[in-house]
Amino acid sequence: MTEPAEQSPGTPSAASSPEQEALLLGAAEQARAALTEFSGEGAVGEYLGVSIEDAASATHRFLADLPGYRGWQWAVVVAAYPGADHATISELVLVPGPTALLAPQWVPWQDRVRPGDLGPGDLLSPPLEDPRLVPGYVATGDPLIDDTALELGLGRRQVLSEWGREQAAQRWHDGDYGPGSAMARSTRRVCRDCGFYLPLGGALGVMFGVCANEMSADGHVVESEYGCGAHSDTPQPPGTGSPMYEPYDDGVLDTAD
Repeated sequence: MTEPAEQSPGTPSAASSPEQEALLLGAAEQARAALTEFSGEGAVGEYLGVSIEDAASATHRFLADLPGYRGWQWAVVVAAYPGADHATISELVLVPGPTALLAPQWVPWQDRVRPGDLGPGDLLSPPLEDPRLVPGYVATGDPLIDDTALELGLGRRQVLSEWGREQAAQRWHDGDYGPGSAMARSTRRVCRDCGFYLPLGGALGVMFGVCANEMSADGHVVESEYGCGAHSDTPQPPGTGSPMYEPYDDGVLDTAD
């Protein structure tokens, strides 16, 4: 919808008669008085101009002087029928101006969680029909998942010794992705039966794997007894909307000066 061109009082327009046009354009103070009665003293700023809507109505605009509404405007529609000797207030509303401070675009709550947002005690179920997960009886095509891989030299001149493996295992067990971490202690589910758990090959695969969930420990080596709220078996929240908070209508809130 195209915004009507703003006019200053006295500018010719398509009103039915010069008298009626003058009546509509000259109702600025009447519009300000109506706004002051509606919003209280101090909420109405400078006069921004008037635009003719049609032969019987015009819109007067004022800067809104309200906390949190920078750049917003009051719009007051006045009306006068042909032959009337005064204009009447038809509507008044708060509208965003060209420099208004607006809220960010709405994002559904289930799309707001980003990698790194998961904290101890949080629960995050995978999306329905998550393409990253398949039933356990379906072959994945990755032998490290489907079969027990044997550690071979693979042409390397040196491989990790038993002592080196034990040192690495101890560090990983005691680290941020071990069973003693705050995240693991906050849930009863563990990585060893999670669909995002990719077990390591060789001897370390008995205790450790890599997390493939981008919302959790993505790319990190995790202990099989580690766990988090984004386990693949985390149930969907009941109902719709946010599982923790009910929506509220700020239109029913009272403001105090």
